[in-house]
Amino acid sequence: MTTKKEFTSFDEMIAGSELPVLVDFYATWCGPCQIMAKILEQVNAQMKDRLKIVKVDTDKYPHIASQHQIQALPTLVLFKQGQPVDRIEGVLQADQLVQRLQGVI
Repeated sequence: MTTKKEFTSFDEMIAGSELPVLVDFYATWCGPCQIMAKILEQVNAQMKDRLKIVKVDTDKYPHIASQHQIQALPTLVLFKQGQPVDRIEGVLQADQLVQRLQGVI
């Protein structure tokens, strides 16, 4: 479903994407994050040609999490042309999330 790849710079990856990028800030120990992962699979299936979904493990990349002031998990941040345009904290159902994203992208 999601591509796992190493990148030299998070900002470079966000800025270099032609599609809006939805970043899922999560942690492996976070229960709601696991629920959100399943929801994101559904969202990805519906919107994969309009959106790129990237997962960032805040335990592995704490500097990225603090750079984007991530306080709660899961937090989704939508980037458009390298800039954050929306932020969603907590779990949303797939249809709610799709609706919200469609309003922004």
